[in-house]
Order: sequence, then structure tokens, then C-alpha cells
Amino acid sequence: MAAVSTPSAPPQSQSAHAIERPDFDIVPRSGLAISGVAMVLLVVAIAANKLWPLEFLHVASGAAWTIIDLFLGLVLGPIMGSMSIPARIEFTTRLMPKMVLIMPTVVTLTLAAGWQLATKLGTVSTAYPQHGWIVASFIVVGVMAVIALGLLEPANIAVLVELKKRQPDPHVIERLMKRFIYSAGVLGAMQIATLVIMTKLASS
Repeated sequence: MAAVSTPSAPPQSQSAHAIERPDFDIVPRSGLAISGVAMVLLVVAIAANKLWPLEFLHVASGAAWTIIDLFLGLVLGPIMGSMSIPARIEFTTRLMPKMVLIMPTVVTLTLAAGWQLATKLGTVSTAYPQHGWIVASFIVVGVMAVIALGLLEPANIAVLVELKKRQPDPHVIERLMKRFIYSAGVLGAMQIATLVIMTKLASS
């Protein structure tokens, strides 16, 4: 009597576990023009060495940097941490490509215009009455720039590159997203210290 073989269940398709993600550009091409214009304005302002353009660029970009860090670190970070993986990926593919251009642009504008402005006003001189507060601001902003460009930005790009792969690794994405969220939280907290220093200098 022939043995009756029971057909084995078909292997579960890998596509069932595939990460669904919308199509996106790692670097939004439409934003490159805006960043390019901002860099040109920075070069022109530094070359002209006039008070108003330098102050405008420093204050506007510094305010943008502060708002972004506070919102990302204290509002969006906790929200993203509680999202489901599909929702987090959907949100990430819409937010992070923009951040690839926004963060380097506002950081560069703030630091370059701020240093030129401080040199013009003489606040970098040790004879300046509030020189200690100026040095403190340089230290805080310098650390923030290192975190923004050395930790947050690489994590941002790495997440996008991983999502572009044919089979993204969810564990890699999870680890990188945690680095992004923690870095944003640290920057948000440090921006509060920046506000304390700047308001102290403005009231002196």
C-alpha cells in the first residue's frame, strides 16, 4: 500500500514581513535650491560685513534651529517613540529627507553669521564685559553643532539609506531611530541653556 504524503504547507512569503514604505528621495531636490540660495546670502553678508544682514541671518537661522530642536526633542521625539513601526516609517520618510537639508543649513548660517557678527561687534574680545557668557554660548553651541552634524544627521541619513534598500533591516532602523530621537532630545534640552545665555546677554 502506497504511503499517502501530506503536502507540506507552503513557506510563508517573505513579502508578508516586508517593510512597506512609500517612495521618497533621500535628498529632496527641490530643497537644494533653497539651501543654495541661503548659502549665497551668507557669503554675501560676510563679504559685505554689514550689521543688519549678519544680524538677520544669525537671528533668523538661530531661531529656526532653536524651534526645530525644541519641537523635535520635546514634542515629536516622544510621539515618534510611541508610534507603531509602520506609522513611524511613514512619518520618517516624510520628515527626515527635509531634515537632511534643513539642519546643515541652519547650523551653518547660525555659526558663520554669528561668528562674523561677534567679530564685528567686538564681543569676542576678552575686554568685553560679558565675555564669560559669550564663551559659554560658544561652548554650548559648539557641542550642539557636533551633536546635530555628527550624531543626528548621520543617523537621519542612515535610516533613509536603510529604508531605500530592497530588504531593510527593521532592527537597524530601530537602533538608528533611537539614536535620532535621543540626539534630538539632548539638543532640545541644550537649546534651553542657549535661551538662558542669550536672554542674559540681551538684558546686560
